[in-house]
Amino acid sequence: MQKKIPQRQCMGCRERKAKRDLIRVVRGTDGNVSLDFGGKAPGRGAYICPNPECLKKAMKSKALDRSLEVTIPEEVYQRLAKEMEANHG
Repeated sequence: MQKKIPQRQCMGCRERKAKRDLIRVVRGTDGNVSLDFGGKAPGRGAYICPNPECLKKAMKSKALDRSLEVTIPEEVYQRLAKEMEANHG
């Protein structure tokens, strides 16, 4: 039997994709927001495609802020943009 691939929805394009293809943004139990590349950090997570267009859409609609129920610091968005350029540019 084939193992089921976990699916998550991108906060930018709203498409469902394989969890491992997305970047996880997590609000930890301490309230700090960070990027979680292992996908195992405790806290509330939201996912975004490693695509600058999706990041722009998510920032404009404040989808990540709503999903994590917190205001996302500017440096988290900047770090996401840098990661996307480095890994997928």
